Amino acid sequence: MPYINLQITKGAGREQKKAIVEEFTASLVKHLGKKPEHIHIVIQEIEEEDWGYSGMLTDEFRKLRGAEG
Repeated sequence: MPYINLQITKGAGREQKKAIVEEFTASLVKHLGKKPEHIHIVIQEIEEEDWGYSGMLTDEFRKLRGAEG
């Protein structure tokens, strides 16, 4: 039973999540021969202030990057 736990920062729409689930499932079927009904995919959305990147919180990193243009 394949299990995928995808963690992303908040902001993805329902249609984007649906596409991700469909494409991940198709990939496991194609490349590993798994049955779709045995594949579990969990998408966890994390607040940007709860995610660190490049030595700082992601919300701070994105503000800094936006200020630099």
